[in-house]
Amino acid sequence: MSRPERVMAARDGGVVTITLSHPDKLNVLDMAGWERLGAIFEGLSADDSVRCVLVKGQGGRAFSTGSDIGAFGAQRSTPAQVTRYAAAVRRGVRGVYDCPHPTVAVVRGLCVGGGLIIAACCDVRVCGESSRFGAPINRLGATMAYEEMSPLLAAAGAGAVLEILLTGDLVDARRAREMGIVNRIVPDGEVVAEAEAVAQNIARGAPLVNRWHKKFIRRTADPDPLREEEREEAYEAFRTRDYREGTAAFLEKRPPRFTGE
Repeated sequence: MSRPERVMAARDGGVVTITLSHPDKLNVLDMAGWERLGAIFEGLSADDSVRCVLVKGQGGRAFSTGSDIGAFGAQRSTPAQVTRYAAAVRRGVRGVYDCPHPTVAVVRGLCVGGGLIIAACCDVRVCGESSRFGAPINRLGATMAYEEMSPLLAAAGAGAVLEILLTGDLVDARRAREMGIVNRIVPDGEVVAEAEAVAQNIARGAPLVNRWHKKFIRRTADPDPLREEEREEAYEAFRTRDYREGTAAFLEKRPPRFTGE
């Protein structure tokens, strides 16, 4: 009997839904799961017809509680295994973080460890009122690597991340929003509908502009001075068909029909 995939993808028009699928164990990922997450996102990144990507956990108990600790004995014991596992996690994290398309995390229940990192890689994070967040890996004697920590730092800042890592505490949805970990809190039963509405709203926008804005915001975090060609890229939108369509639709008082050209 074949092993069920722990990461699945489904598409509805321009919106793709990625589901972390191991509900019996709170949607944990083993090494193959991290690899598959990265591979799926690498494929999506190359597909210009994608408008938005939703990332969710199967069932309502958890978004994900991260890596499968039960698999560590077989996958993360020797130095060589640790290196291979780290490469798999890095591929998964970078796949989500580097995706040029807008991404929305759909958080129900627990969002812990590697699950918290995946959510932090997303551009918009919607959670339920009872959701909880944390990374109690100091209880395991394990560290969060630089590449894993980077998206969380970008979302929440050093003070919040240190609080999470040093205390090992889980924080509630309200505190997570104060930290910058989540953008929106809704009643538990409305999380999926709210996130899907956000995704559809994003998908109605000009896709090239959404990708440019995501790229520009990431670039502003780089301390290196902007090159002249980077400054010029900020005006390329005005040469697109979508710009002509958007301005015409505004003047004609109708919804725009963007094509990504």
